[in-house]
Amino acid sequence: MTSPVLETIRKRRSIRNFDHQDIPKETIQDMLTAAFFSPSSSNRRPWHFVLVSDKGLIEKLSKARDGSSGFASGAPLVIVVCADSEIAGRWIEDSSIASTMIQLTATELGLGSCWIHIRDTVHSEEQSGEDYVREVLGIPSTIRVLNLIALGFPAQDKPPHEDDEFMPDRVHWEGF
Repeated sequence: MTSPVLETIRKRRSIRNFDHQDIPKETIQDMLTAAFFSPSSSNRRPWHFVLVSDKGLIEKLSKARDGSSGFASGAPLVIVVCADSEIAGRWIEDSSIASTMIQLTATELGLGSCWIHIRDTVHSEEQSGEDYVREVLGIPSTIRVLNLIALGFPAQDKPPHEDDEFMPDRVHWEGF
């Protein structure tokens, strides 16, 4: 018997095309609850989440990276995952785990999602992706921006992951 969690993980795919249906508030709350229940280094929980549903702001966020984030313009919701790096030195790992929890919960609730990496990316010759997102949303300079998560009801079908994607040659017991 396969666990329900593994089934959700199999179904989670990067979705870049969304229909225009709004996401119910309860669904958004469930995703945020999952993020706040995720583990963090020394339970410091350095996260901040900026929820963006305004079409004009989403359009601006879709330009955060040099061409690879444009699909976000079609998402009804973008969650900007940030963290206070002064609270936790492991803010990248902590925020990555929280992002994954958001995406898995989204999948379980029938949504599609796609991670858009922002930290250490380029918006333009003059500005990093992180500084651009900070500027668009008024995020303080003390808060780091890790990623965006584009979310919505999928307007594309992708099959679940298959067993043949498991790579046993990458698994090592008791040493490499």
